[in-house]
Amino acid sequence: MIDPMVSEAVFWGLVLLSAGTSFLTATLGAGGGVVMIAAMAILLPPAALIPVHGMVQLGSNLGRASMSWRHIHWPTMMVFAPFSILGAIVASLILLQLPVTVVQLTIALFILYLCWGPKLPAVALKRRGLAVAASVTGFLALFIGASGPLVGAFIKSRFIDRYQVVATFAATMSVQHIPKAFVFGFAGFVFADWWLLIALMIAAGLVGTWLGLHTLGKISDKRFDLLFKLVLSILAVRLLYQALLQ
Repeated sequence: MIDPMVSEAVFWGLVLLSAGTSFLTATLGAGGGVVMIAAMAILLPPAALIPVHGMVQLGSNLGRASMSWRHIHWPTMMVFAPFSILGAIVASLILLQLPVTVVQLTIALFILYLCWGPKLPAVALKRRGLAVAASVTGFLALFIGASGPLVGAFIKSRFIDRYQVVATFAATMSVQHIPKAFVFGFAGFVFADWWLLIALMIAAGLVGTWLGLHTLGKISDKRFDLLFKLVLSILAVRLLYQALLQ
């Protein structure tokens, strides 16, 4: 059963939005999740926003990762996955409310540095740096849901091939969305009331992802690099703007 506060027009509009944002992320590497949550913040009840968005994004990222699994950099995942989950576990135990303004400013500036600044030192791109990045972003993802652009910027700094960027980013974000299902479930959110909307948004997202990955094949690595940096920079500027408004 869908929440009565969601009209039929909103329901189907969100399903179409899921297809469009998945197409955007599969083609340009990032951006779809932020566009989706901005729209859902207007259309959904506040209590449903983060849980529903998290589950839809989990399905979308799992779909994108499965369609491009041959390009996933598995050595990266072997380090990223356990440390990301560790960060989420620590976050769930601490239950600390971080200063949102400080976090937004820090993330935004670091994204801009990763996109346009000097390359990170070699040690930051090795296993130890990856473990730190996974732990920090896994911790932040549970509190503020803003880890996507930061993870995307870090993944992009490690790879050149556009398929490897999109596939590995999808796999890392799948790992970061999984803990949300358990946390919000234990907190009492009734996912069963929203199962139809979540399922259809995920299905529409798979169609958008399939189309987006085919479009990705028509873009060169050089153009993808520029577009990816531009998308992440726009998201970073949006974070700066939000921080300055608070």
